[in-house]
Amino acid sequence: MKKIKIYSQTQLPTVHGSFECIVFHDNKKNEHIAMVKGDVKNSSNVLCRIHSECLTGEVLSSLKCDCKHQLDLALQEIQKKGKGILLYLRQEGRGIGLGNKIKAYSLQEKGYDTVDANLMLGFPEDGRQYDLAISILQLMNVQSVELMTNNPQKINALKNSGIQVLQKKHQIKSLPNEAKIYLKAKRDRMGHLVS
Repeated sequence: MKKIKIYSQTQLPTVHGSFECIVFHDNKKNEHIAMVKGDVKNSSNVLCRIHSECLTGEVLSSLKCDCKHQLDLALQEIQKKGKGILLYLRQEGRGIGLGNKIKAYSLQEKGYDTVDANLMLGFPEDGRQYDLAISILQLMNVQSVELMTNNPQKINALKNSGIQVLQKKHQIKSLPNEAKIYLKAKRDRMGHLVS
């Protein structure tokens, strides 16, 4: 398990409500964020989203994915419930980094899907790891989560660490065609639980 420590924290007002923003450093001094609503420490059945960074979708408004929509929906759901945690992990492009993600996009323009593009670049179809998320949840002594995800890999990672998981489907209803192509590949090739 990777070592993490709290580096800084503050109350952060957002368009979705006010959250406690906690920045964690891992052992390489990479920064990861927990957006926390209410008191989640020593709690069970905590509404939770583990979200990986997507600069192209969240900052540049790319239509190739649903990442920004998922991020916004998770914060809205946590705000509505009044208690929960969103863990924002810095692992762009399913763990391959921004530059390689753009290379993968270029291959997708030539007709390859997101999985084949990653494999052609010498990466796994999904190189993300969830040990940092597990470490943060364990640091907060969260016993069980209601996990907003469609990704069975996330569910299994948490369950294997001893955290009890109830899966809550996390789907966006209306998406552009480019994002639908991406989601179809994730469903058909990676087992994501999307319709």
